[in-house]
Amino acid sequence: MHLPYLALTVVAWLVFLAYWLWSARRLKAAVRAEPALPRFFKYWLPILLAILLMWPAPWYAGTPMGRRFLPEAEAIRLLGLLLVIAGVAFACWARAILGGNWSSEVQLKQGHELIERGPYRYVRHPIYTGLLLALLGSALQLGEWRALLGFAIMFVSFWRKLRLEETWLGEHFGPSYADYMRRVKALVPWVL
Repeated sequence: MHLPYLALTVVAWLVFLAYWLWSARRLKAAVRAEPALPRFFKYWLPILLAILLMWPAPWYAGTPMGRRFLPEAEAIRLLGLLLVIAGVAFACWARAILGGNWSSEVQLKQGHELIERGPYRYVRHPIYTGLLLALLGSALQLGEWRALLGFAIMFVSFWRKLRLEETWLGEHFGPSYADYMRRVKALVPWVL
């Protein structure tokens, strides 16, 4: 039996998007935020580029970016789907735990809290971990070099963003955030 892997992957991403939009309705007010123009070039433009690279589209056919780095196999498609589902679930769990402290941009909120429970026990930036896991699953399903490039672009964008977040959180929370950074890795438990 062949599962509709692409359709199920799209559904998982749509569930993620719907939850993200729904959960953004109750956020704390910002007391410090990154300016819009640098944010666009550092984060939103790379996201748009990665989406264009990873979107299932015929215009890459016959180009080096459209070549496969993986064989077309049922097991690879299934693994990709499972990674997408696991990544989306992990990111949504992290978003739920973060609550009103969340924002799509680098911000400090009124009454900003240092969250160390839920997925934040395992990694400091579990939303990025979950999204990267889901993007890796999407790249495996697509199986073309362009998907790996899109994943790499997103990784670099998230890494840049988390470095700024950590600078601001370190300034705001001081020694307690420094201790948290010593105990918990940024993206991959016990590794990175």
